[in-house]
Amino acid sequence: MTEGQKPASRQAQPIAATIVLAATAICAFAGNSLFARAALGDGAIEPGAYSAIRLASGALILLPLLGGRPGRADVRGALALALYVAGFSLAYVSLDAGTGALILFACVQATIIVFGYLRGEALKISGWIGLALAMAGLVFLIAPGEEYTAPGAAALMAIAGVAWGAYTIIGRASGDAAGRTARSFLLATPLVMPMLLLDAQPPSGYGVLLAAASGALTSGLGYVVWYRVAPHLGLATVASVQLATPVVAALGGVVLLSEPIGWRLAVGGALILAGIILTLVKTR
Repeated sequence: MTEGQKPASRQAQPIAATIVLAATAICAFAGNSLFARAALGDGAIEPGAYSAIRLASGALILLPLLGGRPGRADVRGALALALYVAGFSLAYVSLDAGTGALILFACVQATIIVFGYLRGEALKISGWIGLALAMAGLVFLIAPGEEYTAPGAAALMAIAGVAWGAYTIIGRASGDAAGRTARSFLLATPLVMPMLLLDAQPPSGYGVLLAAASGALTSGLGYVVWYRVAPHLGLATVASVQLATPVVAALGGVVLLSEPIGWRLAVGGALILAGIILTLVKTR
């Protein structure tokens, strides 16, 4: 797609519809963090079973949208999706919803920005300062202190963020949002099955229910909505729209999961969000 073609593609969908779809996708992304934290943080289910059930449920509900057999073109998306789900599940054993979402989407943003840079989209000085600021916020979040964030869990969520950034870029380039998502879920499901060997005990019914809801609703259908709207947005806008997710996830964690918002999360989150906003100020 050339630069001159972009405005036409974005006008193909009414602005109001784009806003509604984007808001729906953000709520789905935040819902993923809340479901995972509720299930994994309380020990209702372990990461292997959560990952497998989440992907299998998504694949099942998206099966009518498959649109044909998965092919070689679907492999990259499936690998990125499986890596994201695995890191996400393992990390949320230790992270609260808001902190996990902040780390996740800071790394998503960095991945998309680096991809754009390698593609020739140069950043202004403010963009480089923003990246440094966001990374400083991440370091602040995981630095030893009274409100300690486990570095291992943070690293796993960072890996998930890079994978989700890659999955976003891959999915944005596809014209078949529903079919590509369905095929990615179908191929990714067996890739996470070896994680079941890491689980020490079988899941509870409550844990299975949360994993299935995450897979079918906030993942499967949520991703279809996201890839319906993403092609109508610029690459920087695709990254920036997702910034609402940590805010929604943190508020949901407070209201639904009784998670506190400590000073470290507030300061680190402010640094990350400010830095990411600066990265959006870029050259044409």
